[in-house]
Amino acid sequence: MPKTVKTISEMKEQLEKIKTEIRQNENQVKKLLQQKNLLERKERTRRLIERGAILESFIDGTSELNNEQIKALLQTAFSLHPVFPGLNLTHRKENQRNSL
Repeated sequence: MPKTVKTISEMKEQLEKIKTEIRQNENQVKKLLQQKNLLERKERTRRLIERGAILESFIDGTSELNNEQIKALLQTAFSLHPVFPGLNLTHRKENQRNSL
């Protein structure tokens, strides 16, 4: 017949085991979230590099242009010939600033 009545020391021991498991699970969740964030950053970096390479393949002399000149070039190109009508092509950071 199993012993159902536990002593205080047995209960404290069980409580400590459970607390340890909780800490381990919390650490595992934290580690998984860090891995997820790292993968998302890597995916974004890859996407930005690929899109930058695509841009440079269509425009001669992009290596001599600074970021502001590239931005102005793209704004002009898209305003003259909208590729995706209805798509908001304003700069994302400007949108965030204006919404505050």
